[in-house]
Amino acid sequence: MASKSRVFFLDLGMSNMKDNKLAGRIMSCNGDGSDLKPLVEGIGTAPDGLGIDLEKKQIYYTNMGTPSTDSGFISRVDMDGKNDTVIIPQGITWTPKQLTLEPTTKQLYWSDREGMRVFRANFDGSNVEMLVRAGQGDADRKDARNWCVGIAVDVKRGCIYWTQKGPSKGNQGRLFTAGINLPEGESPDNRRDKKVLLDHLPEPIDLDLDAEANVLYLTDRGDPPFGNTVSSIDLNDPATIQKKTLVKKLHEAIGLALDVENKQMYMTDLLGGLYRANMDGSEEKVLFPDLGDLTGVAVVAGRPPRCSSAACNDDLCVH
Repeated sequence: MASKSRVFFLDLGMSNMKDNKLAGRIMSCNGDGSDLKPLVEGIGTAPDGLGIDLEKKQIYYTNMGTPSTDSGFISRVDMDGKNDTVIIPQGITWTPKQLTLEPTTKQLYWSDREGMRVFRANFDGSNVEMLVRAGQGDADRKDARNWCVGIAVDVKRGCIYWTQKGPSKGNQGRLFTAGINLPEGESPDNRRDKKVLLDHLPEPIDLDLDAEANVLYLTDRGDPPFGNTVSSIDLNDPATIQKKTLVKKLHEAIGLALDVENKQMYMTDLLGGLYRANMDGSEEKVLFPDLGDLTGVAVVAGRPPRCSSAACNDDLCVH
């Protein structure tokens, strides 16, 4: 029997600017698109990636800030929109992009685009660790092949995956992997365990992992037929790593979240679409064609601890 799902996603806020300022939002709906509601509004700092701590009913989200400056940061907010708190302040991460939570170790992982790095930290923002650095300085920053965007974590197999997008529609994007911990005596700049899994990708963006099946999923911008797609990558045989296209004709594809329990996935694009499909790409459905300028997406399924609101009977509520 299918379990109930709740989807959380970000609107960058370019389409609804007020006084020349971004009007970003955190929004949520049921897995079928019903009960759409804003949770947080008026975010003027370019929200991009998010993760859900269902146990504490909290949302973590990245703020890109102004990409030309070192002004990005990471926030945490309760699901009811209260207690919006900065946990990774400005000056640590330049342009934080996709973010993922690792519940067993209580750590969050994220990619830093113009910072050209991959980080992790504890849920409270302490113990920030740089795991990968693809470049340093303004000269390297001008080369989009160094820009780290997507992130996925496999604790069971002890590895991380990330994308380096390359120039827009440039077919120079790459997918990398490395160990989950920095090897002793090595630096984030020259890890010997860093490997390229795929290259010459149109413009790879976000990732999500079906850890049980050991299959990675990827959104790709760039030109059709291989760009603006969702693909799967079977990781079980390192000798035959290749991308299988599942969904086509997205409109500047960005966010991706797997609902493994229900064998479904959710995607967003910058033209405002929120989509759902089976994990094999079948039965694609447009839940909303235009909700603004959508970026990150996350999904939770199952029956978490009951809401504390006496008036609520919904286990996946956002009170």
